[in-house]
Order: sequence, then C-alpha cells, then structure tokens
Amino acid sequence: MIYSKGGDSRTLKKEVITADLVVVGGGMSGVCAAITAARQGLKVLLVQDRSVLGGNASSEVRLWILGATSHMGNNNRWSREGGVIDEILVENVYRNPEGNAVILDMILLDKVKQEPNIRLLLNTCVYEVRKEAGERIKSLGAFCSQNSIQYELISSLFCDASGDGIIGFLSGAAFRMGAESKEEFDEPMAPDTSYGELLGHTLYFYTKDVGQSVSYTAPAFAMDVTEEIPRFKNFNAREHGCKLWWVEYGGRLDTVHDTEEIKWELWKVIYGVWDYIKNSGQFPEADTLTLEWVGMVPGKRESRRFEGDYILTQKDVIEQRQHPDAVAYGGWSIDLHPADGVFSDRQPCNQWHSKGIFHIPYRCLYSHNIQNLFLAGRIISVSHVAFGATRVMATCAYVAQAVAVAAKLCAHYQLVPRELGQPHYMAELQKELQRSGQYIPGSHLSDHNDLVQQAELTASSNLDFKGFSKENLLWKGLDISAAQLIPTVAGTLPIFLLDIEAIQPTILEVELRVSKRKGDFTPDQTLAKKQIPVKFGFQTLRLDFNLEIKDDQYLFLTFLQNENIRLAYTSQRISGLLSVFNGVNKAVSNHGKQVAPAGSGVDSFEFWTPQRRPEGHNLALQLSSELPVFDVGNVRNGVDRPTIRPNVWVAATEDKDPMILIKWTQKKSVRRIEINFDTDWDHAMESVLMTHPETVMPFCVRNYRIEDGKGTIIYTKRANFQTRNVIELLEPCVTEQLIIRLEHPSSDVPAAVFAIRCYE
Repeated sequence: MIYSKGGDSRTLKKEVITADLVVVGGGMSGVCAAITAARQGLKVLLVQDRSVLGGNASSEVRLWILGATSHMGNNNRWSREGGVIDEILVENVYRNPEGNAVILDMILLDKVKQEPNIRLLLNTCVYEVRKEAGERIKSLGAFCSQNSIQYELISSLFCDASGDGIIGFLSGAAFRMGAESKEEFDEPMAPDTSYGELLGHTLYFYTKDVGQSVSYTAPAFAMDVTEEIPRFKNFNAREHGCKLWWVEYGGRLDTVHDTEEIKWELWKVIYGVWDYIKNSGQFPEADTLTLEWVGMVPGKRESRRFEGDYILTQKDVIEQRQHPDAVAYGGWSIDLHPADGVFSDRQPCNQWHSKGIFHIPYRCLYSHNIQNLFLAGRIISVSHVAFGATRVMATCAYVAQAVAVAAKLCAHYQLVPRELGQPHYMAELQKELQRSGQYIPGSHLSDHNDLVQQAELTASSNLDFKGFSKENLLWKGLDISAAQLIPTVAGTLPIFLLDIEAIQPTILEVELRVSKRKGDFTPDQTLAKKQIPVKFGFQTLRLDFNLEIKDDQYLFLTFLQNENIRLAYTSQRISGLLSVFNGVNKAVSNHGKQVAPAGSGVDSFEFWTPQRRPEGHNLALQLSSELPVFDVGNVRNGVDRPTIRPNVWVAATEDKDPMILIKWTQKKSVRRIEINFDTDWDHAMESVLMTHPETVMPFCVRNYRIEDGKGTIIYTKRANFQTRNVIELLEPCVTEQLIIRLEHPSSDVPAAVFAIRCYE
C-alpha cells in the first residue's frame, strides 16, 4: 500500500533516455524514418503525441496514403514509393484490402514493435528544447499524459516529423508560414491574398447502413449548410470519409494555434451536413444510414515550413529539375486550395501536374541554422507552391526514409547533416538508399560489395517477347483512345499486328508516340501517324512504321478514339508491359488533358493512364521480331522498376521450372541474399476507404527456393507477397553457385525478378 499524509509539493517522475536518433512525430513520416533508421543499426526513440501511429492515415483522421501515383490519374508510370512505405502499403493490401483504418493502426504498431532498436513513446508530447553551443540541440523535454512521466530525451541527432515542426520551432530553426510572393522565387502559381496563403484542416465522417430506419437529431451547434456553404448541393448520401476532403476550413487562421477553433467549426459543418442529408427529404436512400464515426482530430494540411540549404520551388517541380544530391522524388500535382475552404465559392482545389516525377534534394531535409536537426514530412524546405506537391503522405514518408539513412551515415562518420552533403558522402548516401529499396530517378545502384556483380548469370529461359497469346481474347470498344506501352531497344522497330473488329467501315487513326523527356511517360512527341481504311468485320491490322529507334525507350502504340472499332485484349500480364488510356480521373483533376492558363508556368499535355484491375488488360499485340528486353542480366543492372526499359528478368511462359543460376569462379561465403519482386509499382495502394481487387499483386512470385552448388536447399519461401525479400542466413553458405528456383505466379503471369544481390 502507498499512503501519504500530504504536505510538501511534489514533482513528477522523471526518466532520461539516450538514443542515436530521436524522431518526433508518429505519422507516416516518423514511422518510416524510425523503422528505416532502426534497420540501419541506430538506436531510435520514436515520440508520438497521440495514442496511435499513422497521423493523417490513422483511425483518428482516416485519410488515404498517396504519393507520386496520384490515384493512378497522372502520367507517372511505375512511380509508387519504395522502401518501408512500400512494405507497409503492400502489407496493408494483403491484410486489409477493405481499407479499414483500425487495421492499418495495428499494422503500423506491429511494424514498429517488431524493431528491437526502436523505443516507442505514445501519448508523449515534446514541450521543451535544450540547446548547447553552436546552435545544436542537446535534449528535449517531453511529457506523457498517460503515465505522468517527464522525459529528458538526449541524442546527437534529431528528426522533426511532427507536422507543425515543434522541435524546429522551439529550437529557433528558421521557418516560413504562408505563401511567398510570385516574385520571390519566380513562381507564377503563387496565390494572392484573395485566394489565401494557407491550406486548411479537414474532419471526416463515416456512415453505416443498419438495414432499418434511423432518425437523427442534430446538436444545437450544427450549422445550416444550405445557408452557409456555397457547394452544399455537392453533398450526397453515398460519399463519406476522405472522399469529402473538400470539407476544409482554417486557411485564414493560424493553423497551429487555432487548431481547436478550426476543429469546432468543422464539427458544426459535419453535423449540419448530416442533418441536411437525413432530414431535408432530398435523400430517401439515407433512411437506413447512421452516423457511425466522426473525426476528433483534424487532418492538417499546412502550417510551418522550415528552411534548409535549398528551397524547392515551382520550377523544380514543373521543369523536373535534376539535382546531384537527389535522395527522393515527388509526383503529386501542385495542389493548392482556397483558404476559405468549404465556405469558398471557388473550386475546392487547384491541381496542376508536372509531366513526370521530380527530384527532392537532400539540402531540403535539414535546418540551415540548427546544426543537428533533420526535417521530414510536410515541414521540409519548400515554397508554398512546391509544398502543394510534396505534402502528401507517401512522398513525406519517402523523404523521411532518406533522412533516416542520412542519420546513420552522420552517426557513423560523426558529421552534422550539412556536412553529409559533400559529394563523396552523398554518393554513399544515394547508394545506401538504393540498397534499402529507395528509387532515385536517373540513378542506378553501383555496389561493389554485391557478389552477384562478380558472377556469371544464366537462366532457364528469358521471355523473348513476340506478342501475347491469341487464345481467349477480350474484345473492347475504342470508346476512348487507347495505347500499349512497348519497351523497345535501339534498332529497327518491329511490325505490329493486332486483331480488331469494325462495326461498320471506318478510318482508324494509329499513332506512334514517345515522351520528349527520357524516362517520362507523357506521350508528347509523335513519331509517325497512319490513317487506315477498315472494312466491316474482324480483321488483323499490320502496322509497319519502318522506323529506326535510336535509344532504348518506351513507345506508345496509340489507337485514337473510334466508336466503330473494337480491339482485342488479353488477360495475360507481363512485368513492364502496360496499357494506358486517354481517360478521365476527376479525383486528381484529370479531364483527359491539362490545359494550362497563360502565364501559369505549367505545361499543357494529355493524360494517358492505366485502368484499375480487374480492368487494365494489355492489347493482344503480335510482333514480327522479338523484343530482347527481359534478359537475366537485368537483375543486376541497379534499377529495380521500369524506367526507360523494364529492368526485369521474366521467364518464358512455357518454362515449367524457371530458375536463375548465379555462378562464381571460386567459392564465396554468402550470408545475406536480397531479392526484389514485382508488386506492381503502378498500383497506388490507397490505404483506407478504397478497396482493392487482390490481396497479392498478380506479378508477384509467391513461391521460391534457393539451393547451393550441391543442390542443398538453403532457403524456402512460400506465400510471398512482399516486394523486397531480405534473407539473413543463420550460417554463411560457402559455395561456388546459387540456384534460385521460382514458380510462375499464375498461368497468365510468368515469373519475374527485378533484382538479386548477395553479400558476405
């Protein structure tokens, strides 16, 4: 028993914790930073002021995680972010295809708790920064509301992933809040005061059909949305959750200190919206719906942005400027919202896309005046306009992973973040990032420690692609323009053949297009055109463009809209091959074509995007000659996703026992094996609300085994669903060869591998 008579004042219990890296903020950025750093060998302290992880993706807010893929509504093919954020999204689809935010909470907690190098402090708020000479942070003061403990958190390196930048603010790091003028960075998209300088907050709500009539009485504070919200007619009984992202408020206020006021105003809107839907008589379909959940924590878009040694701007995004210290990329549109939010009579967002993904340099990821402070998430060093493209969660998490690997190198070499920017350190950082699954546009991994680089590689077969099977064809109308992405090598272009059906005689227009910019997937250059008279009925097109291709690249074999034509498609799927369509995806302001306003500094171009499965079949093309693009040598070329070429080994479909043989001239001691499979880098994998048709991507090899030179099985994997398989052998395998035997994922999808690496 504890007994006290009272008397003298008391102090809280105190605990001192020392770590190699302190990460403040447990959103997707903080989670991915902490896991990445822990796997790099750092002792990590992850501090989160809420009871769950995930930030805006958590069950407290329930926004889907998105990044460069942008709901698959832009021209950024194969652009989903890699590393830990990929691992989480792939696992969430596997375990949670329904998009249940509570299950995502569990997955994130599980991932963090599996890392022995992470200590997690939930419900713990940082309130104090203690500094030492040289503008360095020495420690943080924090308090846990659940156990009444005061913490002193000591480290040589700190990462602020808190969203509002609490460490940066308290430490005196230079920051900005609000929009810059057009003149400061020559940004034509910089908003004026009538539009507003900040993005606001949003609260979401979920509804549920209970199968019987449900009444609803609104609270006294509920707003009459028909009187106060110009777009009240946009509300309906079908949409809930983050599909109502435009129910936004707060851009005219202080989005840090006025958050509680903003929340109350949003509650007034939400309960008023539900009153309108339930009681206006306009929505009889809502009779059996109940209000199941309303957010208690606003989803916050923007507050402080901190200054690094470089500030990313509109031109970096739109012109896709290259940076020698690139460590990450973005691909979301420049997505700005009117500051008045749901109370504005303007469009709820103003989205302008670049033609492809853009570099994010390392110089944006640390404070320029606080020596040992890394920046991660939405607070990195960008202008307000560029922030519109970098603020989304998958991009924020990707940046945070780069920070984590940088922290490991800083700790190893006893450097502060700025010093790591020297070219020789930067080359090492980029190499380590790529080893951890982080794709950097325009770069390839060159790793002399990888034993596969010294080996002879052979495979049981390579897919020498001459076209798809003509069995079980699927016939689809050419209601919108369609194209097949075809990876070609320098040389004479093959002749293409395709079965079509004409409902009546017509003229079919076919074009061969490419992207002007190497590595992009915006088909803005036409190499050749054909106008083909087509007779009634079934027939085979023979398309001979008689062209010499100078460089390896993807071509768009394009069939322009013609309602009198049906094209043959196939259910076969092959890694690195994809059909795209000049369709519309209003969720990301894709109306088939982006028409840029004069003087906006933005490009006009067409959108050619894939269809979500179970659609998105390939055109059933036949080729006059083979495309030698799926060779086994791709598994060591240092690029682990399609770019200007597929970069993947694919086995022949008729190969009954696909295998890759890695052979050395003398025995090697192998302890670590890394294999990267295809989990469809083009699939956006939204984390909540939306559902997914598969739990495992159709291209992913599920079953494989590894044998040594004597035929002894040293590793077996069943039911794989992850991109990156890292195999740590209990004892080194001393052998002159390894054989990796794989099974095809299905009869329609041949086995494929992006990368194999081996280490002593």
